[in-house]
Amino acid sequence: MNADNESPHGLAGALRSGGAKWGQERRLEFIDFRLRWDGRFNRSDLTGFFGISIPQASLDIAEYTRRAPGNLDYDRTGRLYVAGPVFRPLFESSSLEHYLDDLLRASEGVEVPYGSFLGWHPPVAYATPPSRRISADVVIAVVRAIRDRLSLTLRYQSFSSIEPTVRLLSPHALVHDGFRWHMRAYCHSRRQYRDFLLSRVVEIQQVEPTDPLIEEDVEWETRVKVVIAAHPDLAEAHRRMIELDYGMQNGVCAFECRQPLLFYVLQQLRLDEEESPRSPEAQQIILANRADLISHLPKSKFR
Repeated sequence: MNADNESPHGLAGALRSGGAKWGQERRLEFIDFRLRWDGRFNRSDLTGFFGISIPQASLDIAEYTRRAPGNLDYDRTGRLYVAGPVFRPLFESSSLEHYLDDLLRASEGVEVPYGSFLGWHPPVAYATPPSRRISADVVIAVVRAIRDRLSLTLRYQSFSSIEPTVRLLSPHALVHDGFRWHMRAYCHSRRQYRDFLLSRVVEIQQVEPTDPLIEEDVEWETRVKVVIAAHPDLAEAHRRMIELDYGMQNGVCAFECRQPLLFYVLQQLRLDEEESPRSPEAQQIILANRADLISHLPKSKFR
């Protein structure tokens, strides 16, 4: 799905007054997106967004029609193109996940990379949790350490220590648990890979090359299977409702995650404790394969 030797989600041209001039493939994605989620578009949408001429817009529409016959019709009364009765999205960028992600970005006032294809959209509210303090200098140092395979000597405030302690860490990835940013790093004092909150890095004292003999992060490369089900103590009608919510098949929903992220996934689902004090109506789901995952969970739930 590449065009102009660019990835389908990459910038294919330079900015130009009136819009961004991108390759035709990206313009076809725009048509596909607007047809699926707006149900309509016109030539001026294309020319205004991409800064192209009317003849070029017409060529793009013709190419889209060739690739996806039946996906659009021309409404002569409204002088616009509308989604056909047998419309089927042509591009992954028209997926529900992309649409909802763009809605969230729009609700937060955050610019969508390379522009959003959103046309009209409903009002959206996002329950934003309080943000953690993170130093830009710390993030820059960690990112460069990952890129250049460097180790960082830093002062870190852990939950188990009253005062910050000096650590030598070799980071290799960033992790977002849904609320907080961590770095996944090899801790030279503990001789194991652990997660470290970026907000708890007090000071970076020294940067040096990473020891090339550090063992690989096996846990990071290991994926574990999580299986959830509706709470068995719910009424049958409520169980069916929960199964519908999660798209469960045969009463369960199964998915995979990296082993170090299992703790965060279960915490978000409120499944990190074996015995929940919440009622079935409040808990709603259970971890169906807890016995298989016990060995992958940290001994302490405090992070």
